[in-house]
Parts: sequence; structure tokens; C-alpha cells
Amino acid sequence: MTDPDGKPTAMQIASSHKPLSGKRIVITRARKQVENLARSIEDLGGEVVEFPTIEICPPESFAEFDAAVERIADYDWVIFTSVNSVEPFLQRLNLKGKGAEMLSSHRIGAIGAETEKRLRAARIRTSLVPERYQAEGILDALSAEEVRGKRVLIPRAAEAREVLPVTLRKWGAQVDVIVAYRTVLPSVDVQPLARLLAERNIDVITFTSSSTVRNFVRLFGSRSLSEIVNGSTIACIGPITAATVEELGGSADIVADQFTVTDMLRSIVKHFQTNSKAAH
Repeated sequence: MTDPDGKPTAMQIASSHKPLSGKRIVITRARKQVENLARSIEDLGGEVVEFPTIEICPPESFAEFDAAVERIADYDWVIFTSVNSVEPFLQRLNLKGKGAEMLSSHRIGAIGAETEKRLRAARIRTSLVPERYQAEGILDALSAEEVRGKRVLIPRAAEAREVLPVTLRKWGAQVDVIVAYRTVLPSVDVQPLARLLAERNIDVITFTSSSTVRNFVRLFGSRSLSEIVNGSTIACIGPITAATVEELGGSADIVADQFTVTDMLRSIVKHFQTNSKAAH
């Protein structure tokens, strides 16, 4: 079995050897998103340290969300920028007595393989999944002519980059942005990880979004990221997250090309394999 881009899965790699054997890897994702990545790391021989830096919460109010759902038929496009926005959207549809079939005549955009997979599970057909799993990928795949005069709904996080709605509006679309979820700083004991970092017993720290980086630094008292990680390798899901790492005083040693967790893990394996060969 291969992953959607045709490359070997983590399980396939693990079947022949354990390239992450003896490596201790920190996962900073929200608790409910840890399982798949953790299992893949362990399958590859690595030891997982869970250190959630974000907690996914409902918006403070669903008023705007519900109003948009009530008039869902008025939209031409619905663009989901994260898998985290899909579940709240489906729940609000259901609460309003509407089903996924309400989107059958809409054009649906989805950023990321996980987002597309969740929509497909709900029997919602996507018409646009960009090659680059970020807002710019959606814009690369569209043109001003396609969206001019169209109504676009974007369910997303409370804090998110503005490039997508701003550009679509410049192109003549009417864009409504609704808050589907918030990411907040969780309550977490920093001391166990701080001790491991001080002892240089962490090999890799993974970041899957800019918010995971910012909250990681906040949890450690807003010190320079390079000072906090103390020589540990930093792995990022993509260039936007890597830019946040650099902004906060760190250096992204590993940056995934495809902006997926699977590709980030593949890049971590490649990093250690390359370093091992160089050492010999």
C-alpha cells in the first residue's frame, strides 16, 4: 500500500528496518490529533513525547456560523482550510436540519489530504484540492474570472492567515469568513520536557502549524526558540510553519515538501538516514 501521492507509507518503511530507533521525538499537536503520528513514529522505532501546545475549542459564539448555514444555498463555493473546520460545519448543518446533500451543487475546496478525506467520508465531493496544501495553493488553482461575482464561504480557525479571503475579495468574490473553532493554550506541565531538553535527550521537535510554534514558545516563557530547544532538531510541516520558527529565534532543520504529516515524517527519516551515511 502507498499513500495518496504514490510514495511508501510509514508502515512500509518500517517493515524493512527501524530508521528512527533510539530517537526521541516530541509531538506538539492537539491531544486528539496525536494518535496517527505517534503510531507511525513508534512503528519506525522512535519514542514519542506528547507535548500538546494547542487545544481545539468551539467558537465563543455560533451565531454567525449558524446564520451562514441557514443560507448555505446562497453560496457558490465553500472552502475548508483545515480538517478541524469540517466537523463543526457538519454538526451545525445537522442541528439546522440540513444534510451534506445541501452542498451537492456547490464547489467545494479543501486544503490538505486529511480535509478531503473527512469530507469524502461525509459524502461531500470536493472540486478543488490544491497541490500545495496552503491558501496559496487554492489561489494558484483559481482565477479572478472563476470567482468574480461568486459567493464564497470559508469556515476556519479564529486566528488564521488572511491571504485567501483578501485575495478572493480583490478578485471580485463576496467572501464570508466564519469561525469554526479556536486554538487555545492548553494546561500542560512543562517541567518533564524542559528537563529532557536541558539534558539534550530530545532528538526532534515537530511543529505542524504556526500556532503550535507560538504556543510552544509561550509555554516556555517566551524565550528564544533556539535557547529552548537546546540543539534539538526542529521539523516543520511546511514553509509557513518554518518561517514562524525562524521568526521566534529558531531554525527549521527539516521542512516537508508536501505539507503533510506523512511527508514530514518521511523527511525526518531521510534526515537521519542522510546523517547516518555521512557519519560513516
